[in-house]
Amino acid sequence: MDQLRDAGTGAWLDEAAGRLVRPYTASGGRTRPAAALDLMTLVRATGRPARRGTVGPEHGQLLALCQRPVPVAELAAQVRLPAAVTKVLVSDLLACGAVTVNAPEAPGAPHTDRDLLEAVLRGLRERL
Repeated sequence: MDQLRDAGTGAWLDEAAGRLVRPYTASGGRTRPAAALDLMTLVRATGRPARRGTVGPEHGQLLALCQRPVPVAELAAQVRLPAAVTKVLVSDLLACGAVTVNAPEAPGAPHTDRDLLEAVLRGLRERL
């Protein structure tokens, strides 16, 4: 039984069994993130170090990948973890200020124009 460390992800692998540490071990068994994240949420490292003792090696892998804005789905694929586990880990990093997150704008999504909304409200008030 040959065990080795994957150079790309840093995960311990067994040639026959695959990953030796089960995915939900990385999140401490948690399946729900503390922050609202979806697969297209963009994650970016802030440059602040994560607090020691609150993060594990998978958190470090995520931080290394977030030097530019990266969607949660891409992070999950890069670290080879389920999206639910990746969301929990990103949520941990967000809580300690190591990353920021932004929901991407949908292409062609209208921007809210306050002046237009106020004009519509005035028009409605005049009619009623």
